[in-house]
Amino acid sequence: MRPADAVSAPYLRKQHMQLSSKMRFLAAQFNALLADDLWLANAAHANAMAARLASGLASIPGVDLAYPVQADAVFARLNPGHIAELRRDWTFHVWDESASVVRWMTAYDTQESGRRRVPERHRRRVRRGSGLSSASGGARFT
Repeated sequence: MRPADAVSAPYLRKQHMQLSSKMRFLAAQFNALLADDLWLANAAHANAMAARLASGLASIPGVDLAYPVQADAVFARLNPGHIAELRRDWTFHVWDESASVVRWMTAYDTQESGRRRVPERHRRRVRRGSGLSSASGGARFT
C-alpha cells in the first residue's frame, strides 16, 4: 500500500458499509428476498421478460440476436444508425461497438408494456427507413 493511501485505510470499512452495526439493514433485505422464494419469482419474471423481448426482436428484419437468451439479458446486433436513434428514448449499453451489438437487461419490475415498446419502435423504424418516433418510450434498458 502506498503510504499516502494508508492514512484513509481505517475509514475504508465504514465507507464500504462493512461495519457489523450496519449489517442488520442488509440482512433485512436478504431475509425478505429469501422468504417464500421471492428471489426466485423475481428472477423468473426477469428471465421471462428477456425471452419475450428477444422473441419480439427476432421477427424484425435487420435485428440479429447475437447470443441465445439464457437469463435476463438480450444481446442484439443492430444497424449502428438504429442504435443511435434508439438511444434517444432508452438507456442501454452498447456491448460491442465494432460489431454493433447492444445489451438490453430486464428486471423483476420490467412490465409487459415496456418490454413491447422496443421491438415495436424498431419495427416501425425498419419499415420507414428513417428516424424513430421522437416520443419518449419511458423505458429503461441497461
